Amino acid sequence: MADNTLDCTGLACPEPVMRVRDHIAKNAPDSFSVIVDNLPACENVTRQAQSQGYAVTRTDTPPVWRIDAKKTGGEALLSTKAHRDPVVPRAEKEKILVFIPSNVLGYGDDVLGARLMRNFLLTLPELGDTLWRVILLNGGVKLAIKESPVLEQLQALENQGVTILVCGACLEYFELTAQRAVGETTNMLDVVTAMQLADKVLRI
Repeated sequence: MADNTLDCTGLACPEPVMRVRDHIAKNAPDSFSVIVDNLPACENVTRQAQSQGYAVTRTDTPPVWRIDAKKTGGEALLSTKAHRDPVVPRAEKEKILVFIPSNVLGYGDDVLGARLMRNFLLTLPELGDTLWRVILLNGGVKLAIKESPVLEQLQALENQGVTILVCGACLEYFELTAQRAVGETTNMLDVVTAMQLADKVLRI
């Protein structure tokens, strides 16, 4: 009988999510538990299990989080949030993904780069409803925190229906997990899937 407790402590993103995905695919358990040692992994594993038709309860006792998942009997969804979007024919609606790996735009001067980034985010709505997702990685996650000078712009995009994905491992590295104020914590599996599903990827 398969072990239904997955100890994912010490594992970096996206390993906990991938272990959960593989465990469900291989064993189809009625219930299972996962132990992780960081909040981003907890959030990502929770979303993964829920997307596969499991009801989830969490026990938060930092520095350890326990996720208990129990099959609900509902139809399982595909494994990532990127997959959960309705499939829209390309001819009807192009899906553009914007990939932002820094909190400044360009090289040379960070003050100017921060100003250019704000202008860029202010201008993104010009893409209309083809703007599908914005992914923030590495220094780009600093744009999503409470003190970000472009928080208002990102919140406006989110309110318009654009999905903002913020790298959980990056937030943890910069010790900013508790300061995220927009978007949802994501992992590299979701990032790769989103890039695959997008019609166009804009990297700045």
